[in-house]
Amino acid sequence: MPETINSLRALRESRGWSQGRLAKELGVSRQTINAIETGRFDPSLPLAMRLAHTFGRTVEELFILKQ
Repeated sequence: MPETINSLRALRESRGWSQGRLAKELGVSRQTINAIETGRFDPSLPLAMRLAHTFGRTVEELFILKQ
């Protein structure tokens, strides 16, 4: 299965947000944010879209499929 990489941590840190703050913004757990950032979990499409919207990016800009 192809791996995805993401720029979530860099975007979050550029705003000075903690994982907890981002989790609260999105209505998910801090553990979910951590798992996405470390590549252990790929978010659902609705969550990926909310993440992209939060950072003013497209889903494709935020998540890259590594072949």
